[in-house]
Amino acid sequence: MGKLKFSRKIIISILILFVLSLSIQSNKILFYPSSINIVKGENKSLDISFPFFLDISQEKENVIEASYNGTETIGLKKSYKLNGIDAGEAEIQLKLLGFIPVKNYNVNVINRPEIIPGGNAIGVRLNTKGVLVVAVTDVIDTKGHRFSPARDAGLKVGDSIIEINGEKVQDAEHVVNILNNIKDTNIKIVVQRNKAEFVTEAKPIQSIQDNCYRLGIWVRDKTSGIGTLTYYDKNTNEFGALGHGIVDVDTGGLLSVEKGKIMNAKISKVEQGKKGTPGEIRGVFYETDNLVGDIVVNSPYGIYGTIKEDNIKFIQNKPIPIGFKEEVKVGKAYILTTIDNNSIEKFEIEILKIQPQLKAEQKSMVVKVTDPRLLDKTGGIVQGMSGSPIIQNDKLVGAITHVFVNDPTKGYGIYIEWMLEQMNTK
Repeated sequence: MGKLKFSRKIIISILILFVLSLSIQSNKILFYPSSINIVKGENKSLDISFPFFLDISQEKENVIEASYNGTETIGLKKSYKLNGIDAGEAEIQLKLLGFIPVKNYNVNVINRPEIIPGGNAIGVRLNTKGVLVVAVTDVIDTKGHRFSPARDAGLKVGDSIIEINGEKVQDAEHVVNILNNIKDTNIKIVVQRNKAEFVTEAKPIQSIQDNCYRLGIWVRDKTSGIGTLTYYDKNTNEFGALGHGIVDVDTGGLLSVEKGKIMNAKISKVEQGKKGTPGEIRGVFYETDNLVGDIVVNSPYGIYGTIKEDNIKFIQNKPIPIGFKEEVKVGKAYILTTIDNNSIEKFEIEILKIQPQLKAEQKSMVVKVTDPRLLDKTGGIVQGMSGSPIIQNDKLVGAITHVFVNDPTKGYGIYIEWMLEQMNTK
């Protein structure tokens, strides 16, 4: 009986270990992307652990060549090598114990894109779609009574007013003119909130302050600032910059784009970053003679648009290949940015940490400025450097997005892959 109990304990222990291993590997599989990109002429290794096996029998001829690399087997882990033969698509399948289908992988063999890294200082001017509500207040009428037409109509901070009585709103001054022409008549307002539109009604109140008709709102119609160009694609004339979206300083919401421009900027002053106080690059730009391109997308991962062909001279660098997120490594790299003399310079950094991301996020990697010249001039990463391209192993792998407030020598970067996806959202 003792031996039987001991044997049962061994069997149960083995089953528990098997189930635990299966659970761990299953979780890894669920979070592994179903689409795998391989550059033509290059290869990628996949490490698969027991009890899973990769079925490479479904590979598409002349697209990929898949093989089991027995020499790289470690313990219960097997290494498979996928070679990109020619541009196209293929499918491979993961199986439990070699015969139960678990997950399909779409393998895309692609030509490695080449784009031109930026580093140019740019002025950004963005006109919002309609006007953005930044505050909702009361209105005191000519008899001293207090009203809040906007609040009664359901308007909130962060809403965009798109139309009033069928008339498309152009800017803040236009809203004032419309209300004073309509006076104390009920109006229909088209409002955009979280990308969805709805219609509400309100009645303007004549204010005791200046006899003008008001809804009880403060609005903003434009914003501007300094940033850095990340890349330019000469095949499409498209650009990406900043690595993060433009948000309203009061509402914190992402601004919708109606008309946006980027302009050539001249650096006028650099304020060093210090612990607890982010530094800043200050510059000047004039739309009349420095217009470079149009902004068509303001996403959480940067601003995007097209550069006019007449302004290609604005682009100083040559095309280089991009590096995919799985190719980014901890170690040395450099950024391109403009901090003085309006010329793009190269500064050394170190990539300290890499985040395994399956979808677009701003904080893909942690970087640290190591270049003595940049540290002496700026103290590290400062406002205005957002969008500075990150280059590693002669490939454009990402862009600077944020600075650590308590340590300006460090900051975050975003993978270039996430930025290149954003023009498809327009």
